[in-house]
Amino acid sequence: MANKNLNKAKEAKKDEFYTQLEDINNELRHYREHFRGKTVLCNCDDPRVSNFFTYFAYNFALVIKIRTLTCLARTRASKPFI
Repeated sequence: MANKNLNKAKEAKKDEFYTQLEDINNELRHYREHFRGKTVLCNCDDPRVSNFFTYFAYNFALVIKIRTLTCLARTRASKPFI
């Protein structure tokens, strides 16, 4: 059944699946002290749609207190995201 759904998504070109922001928050809240003072690297297709980037950017200073948030991304035209 799952394979059937993935095949349908592939045919419809809807093959992008993203981790939900709520799931990220529910999991990473257990590790906040491990991120404190650290550099976080988000390797994503596009930070504008990355829920991991959204989570870390929103909680950057207030909750997690990470030192640096770095996001690597490339556009489809292979130009750097600015």
